[in-house]
Amino acid sequence: MSNIISISDAKVILKKGEGRTIKSGGLWVFDNEIARIIGSYENGDIVEVRDFDDFFLGYGFINDISKIRVRLMSRKKDNIVDETLIRTRVVNAWEYRKAVYGFADGIFRYEGVTSDSCRLIFGEADFLPGITIDKFADVLVLESLALGTDKMKDMIIDICKDVLEKDGIKIKGVYERSDAKVRELEGLERIKGFITAEFDTNVPIIENDVKYIVDVKDGQKTGFFLDQKLNRMSIRPLCKGAKVLDCFTHTGSFGLNAAAAGAKSVMSVDASELAIEQAYENARLNGIKARKLDGDSIIEGSFDAAEIGYKCADIFELLPKLEERGEQYDVVILDPPAFTKSRSSVKKAVTGYREINIRGMRLVKNGGFLATCSCSHFMEEDLFLKTIKEAAKDAHKRLRQIEFRQQGPDHPILWANDTSYYLKFLIFQVCDEM
Repeated sequence: MSNIISISDAKVILKKGEGRTIKSGGLWVFDNEIARIIGSYENGDIVEVRDFDDFFLGYGFINDISKIRVRLMSRKKDNIVDETLIRTRVVNAWEYRKAVYGFADGIFRYEGVTSDSCRLIFGEADFLPGITIDKFADVLVLESLALGTDKMKDMIIDICKDVLEKDGIKIKGVYERSDAKVRELEGLERIKGFITAEFDTNVPIIENDVKYIVDVKDGQKTGFFLDQKLNRMSIRPLCKGAKVLDCFTHTGSFGLNAAAAGAKSVMSVDASELAIEQAYENARLNGIKARKLDGDSIIEGSFDAAEIGYKCADIFELLPKLEERGEQYDVVILDPPAFTKSRSSVKKAVTGYREINIRGMRLVKNGGFLATCSCSHFMEEDLFLKTIKEAAKDAHKRLRQIEFRQQGPDHPILWANDTSYYLKFLIFQVCDEM
């Protein structure tokens, strides 16, 4: 078993009146909440956290480079952070996913969704702060964003492989995608590469009977957005016989689900040439007719069912052009990347969400449908809903809400930890003013 958990004798003492986050169920202690630290430690060590009156609050790993000074691992005095505790956390995470997804014979089944892939570890929401592990069929992809769990990552991976093997899942390889800029705030280098022996990083998976190739090496984040699996299925009833515009398509998942549902035509758009190429190949993998759209070309009229046109374009530039041309769609899907990754840029993000939703609504024919979402936890639910409401007013459209959905249950939302709730997904019927 790799990695040794280092436990120091240091005690972090909070200021009087501080520690509101961890006292309300959160896991973080910020630098400005600390009165003093008693004893010696090295960054990444497990330390005790105590209130100003010496009341025990928990064990966590410390990093004096980060503004998140301590991330709690345990709240019980006798719950020492060791290999046994880490194994318990991994087992609990896996058993939770098997329970909520109805796992059997290597496949998850939930609300009509089938998949061989899931998020196995979701950081704080699985009580393993700062680490994310996605299971893509028989491959694991790890993202580590905090020093403490970064030091334990080999141990965590070994335990994950062991736990999965007990259910007949043999992991053939593990790839690390710890290349996010936020690692620098922890004093960590941005890295990516093989943790195990090398393997083909184009990993085949299946979801909702749609096949995908997940590029775990160069795809966004860990290679594929597993959090939308239920939402992708939810659009299918609306897409049969429909003309569909799929914006920010990434690897083509929403457009492929629309085509699988029997859409009349689908135009899938993304600003990334790599994403469009991957989406195009995913269509071909599923035996769906696909074509690449160059220049100003777009999908016009209808053609054979289950055919997709792929276009590389900036959505903010394309939507006004489609509006000028008088294009109308039965279904418009807006699945943008996070427009804000900090509170300081929320105002700018609101402008972006408002713009694409105004344009998207205007492109929906009367009585058609809009699926729209935000994947930034800084774009809080109330603000996102307010932004959509204002967009509808500006677009002179009336919205009838059909569904409000969130991230899939393999991305559990831990109450008192607002960073674990990030995905807001809505489906509306869009109607002209009466």
